[in-house]
Amino acid sequence: MEAKKIIGPVLRFVKSEAVLCAAWILAVVSMFFVHPDREYFSYIDWRSLGILWSLMVIMNVFRQNGFFDFLAQKLLSSVKKIWMLIGTLVFLCFFLSMAITNDVALLTFVPFAITILEGSELLVPTIVLQTIAANLGSMLMPIGNPQNLYLFAVGNFSAADFIKLTIPYWILSLVLLVPSIFFVTRKSSGKLPESKIVAKNKTGGESKKLRIISSSVFALLFVLAILTVVRVVPFYILVAVVLIFSLILQRHAFLGADYLLLLTFVGFFIFTGNMARIPAINGALKKLVEGRELLLGIASSQIISNVPAALLLSGFTKNIPLLIVGVNVGGLGTLIASMASLISFKFYSRTKKSRPAKYILYFTVANLIFLAALIAEHFLI
Repeated sequence: MEAKKIIGPVLRFVKSEAVLCAAWILAVVSMFFVHPDREYFSYIDWRSLGILWSLMVIMNVFRQNGFFDFLAQKLLSSVKKIWMLIGTLVFLCFFLSMAITNDVALLTFVPFAITILEGSELLVPTIVLQTIAANLGSMLMPIGNPQNLYLFAVGNFSAADFIKLTIPYWILSLVLLVPSIFFVTRKSSGKLPESKIVAKNKTGGESKKLRIISSSVFALLFVLAILTVVRVVPFYILVAVVLIFSLILQRHAFLGADYLLLLTFVGFFIFTGNMARIPAINGALKKLVEGRELLLGIASSQIISNVPAALLLSGFTKNIPLLIVGVNVGGLGTLIASMASLISFKFYSRTKKSRPAKYILYFTVANLIFLAALIAEHFLI
């Protein structure tokens, strides 16, 4: 009986954090071939982890203080027609994901779509387009998603060079989203009842004055984070300042960072670092990856998602630009190609009368259409 009490939670954890568990299984197995030593510390990209953690905390502050809710409510309050409503919900995810990450965009704006559209035939198409928009909009900037932040550091890019690399795919994504919105709303009535354009206010224990103060402070810290990403400010200064202010002003934001994602990074860092120290395996993996970064980035993302794919493949190629395109475009496709997509799916699954099978089918078809278009663009340019 006691064993069941232990095994049950463990199995649930493994199921919900499969990528984390896989990363550490690989890391532990690799330790039998390369025993732990001081060089292990050099495997870990402390700079990327520090910046990623800092951005998580900063975005948590904005979310908890209701800044994104306020922005969405202001924009939605002027919406009068359905295509405008869907367009607003989708493009909020597309444009804001560049700065607040695809995860935060979906955590914030998918609930708005559900609040407004629950029970409507437009709910599934809207959430699917929001998810595609967040995954593709975030590709433009180094801070848009975890894999970009990491590969930006590994490739030693300038911000201008990174944007120059990703902007053709970002522009095509924007172009494709416009007709997609009109396509999904083509059979709907032109106007939306004003009563539908209502979103829930964010509430919290902090006073309004304290929320304003903390939001202002963390807005400045976001600027500091950008300066850190472009290598103007050392990352340890950013981490120290964010840590101090989060503990003083908003401890919930500090506790709410995705520490399991950070541990996933560490697991993959250890595994790839150990593999690189085994000459035969290192050589074989380099031969496998080099020249195939785009296709392997896309293919591996479909199975393990694009963040782990970026971490695994980056250790065995020097063509980081092609890998960036591969793992960003590879966020399209299956439901797990981008872990952010699971956020939307979980939100939808909790709605009344949800139909997960219908959602997955619609999601997969729509993603494959966008994926095919972006792959075609790559080979044409």
